[in-house]
Amino acid sequence: MIVPIFKHALMITSFVFIMMLLIEYINVQTRGSWQDSLKNNRWGQYVLGSLLGALPGCLGAFTVVSLYSHRVVSLGALVATMIATSGDEAFVMFSLFPLKALWITLSLFLLGIVTGALTDVLFKKQDALLGHIDHELPIHQDDYCNCFPRGQIWQQLKHINMPRALLIGIFAFFLFFLVSGSLGPKAWDWKKITFVLSAAFGLFVSSTVPDHFLEEHLWKHVVKKHLPRIFLWTFGALLVMHLLESYMDVHTWIHDNTVLVMLVAVLIGIIPESGPHLIFVTMYASGTLPFSILLASSIVQDGHGMLPMLAISRRGFLVVKGINIFVGLLIGVAVWYVSTGLP
Repeated sequence: MIVPIFKHALMITSFVFIMMLLIEYINVQTRGSWQDSLKNNRWGQYVLGSLLGALPGCLGAFTVVSLYSHRVVSLGALVATMIATSGDEAFVMFSLFPLKALWITLSLFLLGIVTGALTDVLFKKQDALLGHIDHELPIHQDDYCNCFPRGQIWQQLKHINMPRALLIGIFAFFLFFLVSGSLGPKAWDWKKITFVLSAAFGLFVSSTVPDHFLEEHLWKHVVKKHLPRIFLWTFGALLVMHLLESYMDVHTWIHDNTVLVMLVAVLIGIIPESGPHLIFVTMYASGTLPFSILLASSIVQDGHGMLPMLAISRRGFLVVKGINIFVGLLIGVAVWYVSTGLP
């Protein structure tokens, strides 16, 4: 039981780490200009968040959580992403009913943009959600970082320090286990290719960047500050979900309480896990579940997308989930009302 959960948590943490590394790399290379333009373009944030969320799987959602944790995008952009994403369920929906899945994805994309904008209008005190933790991306204005110093790379590797050696080792082993199939997807699909390319990028960055960037931005800011918390919270949440599913037959309970299925679908959306939500996809595919309940479930659930938020801000996690539940119930009931033609 522990080994598969450990591997799953390791995969999630590794990808979040690589996204943080990529954000730091771009931030230093552009001296923060990219985040300034993104911060000043809220509608661009909503569109970007919804677009990344609409991609099947959780990788886009992880990216936006990383941007939010560094205060680059707003709470509304994060909400837009989580409204738009359906996690791994999107793969199943496109395989079972592709045309309806496309309409659901487009609907969630547009709904995410609108909900994100309304969230930022109504929720003014957003800084409180990140608490006292300083997640701002550090920019050292007096330093210019040549992040690919050709003449110094060999000397850096020849006189390698402990942080660089550790990071190179981590990415090298991670890449090896991915390619060998010990970690991640077994088949060479787009998801596996994305993981492999990301790990290769991490290995490239940790091998070539100057010592200052590696120690100040990667080691102190990302590895020591964020990585342990993200892994522990992810591992703990996955372990708790596994134990609950072992002692509770979620599928049977839902089937025996049809009247409460809409509310159940929305409440189960709080769980940062893909498995429990698949019951609604399969029930809809078999014709036993109305479209309104599937839509409500898709709005609220986000697969593993919100798992890293448990480490960053538990309060933020609850706020985003609360907004999603409200929107999911509102839209679900409205669609059900229209489809049944009730007076």
